[in-house]
Amino acid sequence: MAGKPLTKSQLMALFSEKTGLSKKEVTEAWETIVDVILSETREAGACVVPGLGKMVKQQRNARMGRNPATGEEIQIPAKTVAKFRVAKAAKDAVLGS
Repeated sequence: MAGKPLTKSQLMALFSEKTGLSKKEVTEAWETIVDVILSETREAGACVVPGLGKMVKQQRNARMGRNPATGEEIQIPAKTVAKFRVAKAAKDAVLGS
C-alpha cells in the first residue's frame, strides 16, 4: 500500500487481515491502546511505546513572537505540549539506515 497514508479503517482492515481477528476486535484493541498511551502520558508525563518511540509531555516557556500580518511583537504564553519522540530502531527501519 504505497502512496497516500492509510485511513483508520484501512489500517484496521490490514491489522484484521494480519492477525485473523475481526475488524471490530482490532478496532476495540487499537482504541484501548491509544487510551492507555494518552492517559499514561497525561498522568506520568511520558509513555514508552516499544519499537516505536515515546510520547512525552513537555513544558514550553513563554516567549516573544511576531504577528506575521502586522509585524507587531506579541507575547506567547507558556504552555504544555505533547510530543512523540521516534525510537532509533523505528527511524532506521523507515529510513533504511
